[in-house]
Amino acid sequence: MPKNKIDQPTYHVAFVNTHPIQYFAPLYAYMTKYCRLETTALYLSDFSLHGGDDPGFGRAITWDIDLLAGYEARFMGGEKASRRRIGGFFSMVAPQLWREIRRGAFDAVVIHGHNFAAHHIAWAACLSSGTPAFARGDTNPCIGRPGWKAALRQPLIRLHYGGMAGVMAVGTANAAYYRCMGVPEDRIFLTPYAVDNDRFIAAAEVGRTHRSETRAALGMDPDLPAVLFAAKFTRRKRPDDLLAAFAQLQAEGIAGQLVLVGTGEMEAALKERVAAENIPNVVFPGFVNQTDLPGIYAASDIFVLPSVDEPWGLAVNEAMCARLPVVVSRGVGCAEDLVAEGVNGATFPDGDIAALASALRTILTDAELRAAQGEAGLFRIRQWDFEQCGAGIRNAIETVRARRGIA
Repeated sequence: MPKNKIDQPTYHVAFVNTHPIQYFAPLYAYMTKYCRLETTALYLSDFSLHGGDDPGFGRAITWDIDLLAGYEARFMGGEKASRRRIGGFFSMVAPQLWREIRRGAFDAVVIHGHNFAAHHIAWAACLSSGTPAFARGDTNPCIGRPGWKAALRQPLIRLHYGGMAGVMAVGTANAAYYRCMGVPEDRIFLTPYAVDNDRFIAAAEVGRTHRSETRAALGMDPDLPAVLFAAKFTRRKRPDDLLAAFAQLQAEGIAGQLVLVGTGEMEAALKERVAAENIPNVVFPGFVNQTDLPGIYAASDIFVLPSVDEPWGLAVNEAMCARLPVVVSRGVGCAEDLVAEGVNGATFPDGDIAALASALRTILTDAELRAAQGEAGLFRIRQWDFEQCGAGIRNAIETVRARRGIA
């Protein structure tokens, strides 16, 4: 881990989020501790702290990591935050943001998203107080939103971004989206979308020493190379494409097993298909929480994310931390930044089951290639981490301050 640079000034940064998120909370703690970015999260709801129904997983979820440690968290409206749930535009209003931002003396406010009224209240509070506001999200141009509603929304979104001091792009595809929305190049700042690499790398190393026990506990074959899917069982994630590709490889006699981690709307259909087609070597461990995930990665050999319209795909980051080759569709936002063809994995056209099977065939049948690609992936992901994200956020703040003549 880097040390705080004592010659750098400390900036006070607020992040507007709908609720505590398992990927963001560790970043906020890291930046507060190591990047001289005193982070305050302005949360609209606290539902993720108490467990609640997650439509994607099709069940109630309570994360098993501390979502509030290491940074300041403020819940807008006190008890009202406990009653808010994500819904339509007016499901998240939170007029309390106006006072929090205007009185907060923040050097910058980062607003995650533009889908709720609260996001625009935060934006207006920044404009009225002269506080630099930055947009951060993960949308990319490949995500299809056809129709008249999208056409009507686009001028409003352009206006929203046009009023920002800058935008914080999480990767190449996200930066391209901001360009499409008319944001000038000099107001786009790279802030890599990262996971807690240190935790995942360390936990995966421990998990590697327990690989046999983990496989036994999950009902996996002790010896067959394992193809892992770990995500919500939703149509956008396309687990059925992976199952079809794997079935094709099994019919060819290629050794392997498929581990489908997660739950969701497609779970019953997937299990029914495995039974109806008698597809061998398929395991359904169910939902796996954050603490246990690194062990699952360590017990596997290849990670696959075949999604369409996937803004980023942070599970790919996690898998690379565990030295797994990654096979992802080109509809996954992280593909351009994290996956080098033939170096640490492969990409394929989303929805192309034959191409997915071909990519898997190459890696499944070559243990040396898997090991080399896994090491290459670990090397790449070490350069795409919280440190780089914090540096990008500092750069955005300091660039805007310089333009405004603020010392």
